[in-house]
Amino acid sequence: MMTDVTLHERAAMSADWATVVFVVGLALLTVTRVAFENRFLEFSRLAISDKYIKIYRDSGQLVGWFTIALFLVQVISFAFLIQLAMDHFGYANRHDWMLFIRLSTFVSVFILAKFLIEKIIATSFHIEEFVEQFNLYKISYRTYLGMILLPIDAVLFYHEALPSFMIYALFVVIIAINGITYLSSLKTYQNLIVSHLFYFILYLCALEIAPYYFLYYWFTKS
Repeated sequence: MMTDVTLHERAAMSADWATVVFVVGLALLTVTRVAFENRFLEFSRLAISDKYIKIYRDSGQLVGWFTIALFLVQVISFAFLIQLAMDHFGYANRHDWMLFIRLSTFVSVFILAKFLIEKIIATSFHIEEFVEQFNLYKISYRTYLGMILLPIDAVLFYHEALPSFMIYALFVVIIAINGITYLSSLKTYQNLIVSHLFYFILYLCALEIAPYYFLYYWFTKS
């Protein structure tokens, strides 16, 4: 008696691509540290000192190989964090490399488009100095957060059973850090803000609240 055996193709998603991406991220940090030793040293102390902001406060510092390399690290970190959260709550698979590409592209476009719109609005309202200084402060701390998140993402990615409280705690910490950064920047540039109060309110509503609200609305409705 012969038994029919039906073979089903099983698609197994490999995590090799993630390992490569993490290695690239760490390589970018290593090369940046070697190529810009003094600047990277001051940057790594942002959590305890704002000396980096005072030294590299020129808006021209926003464009350069140091910033580009750390921007890529930031994109990798935030894209992985979003994918891990989506995987944890059952909306995606952490091993889906195509999803990572889409998320990293989305994060890159969102950050760059927001930055470009801010520059256009600043030029239109003649508040370039205020927006540049405010942006430099925010971008520096957001990039620093991206650097810190990279090894955390790596640990979480290879830990299959993540407790929910870890995901929630991580997002709470990120929101808290961003809140503290905003409050600190408001205190640092309070004179500039007071002299441009009307434009600051418009800037805050249009570019700091609205984009994230629409993102939240889009994700929840999707």
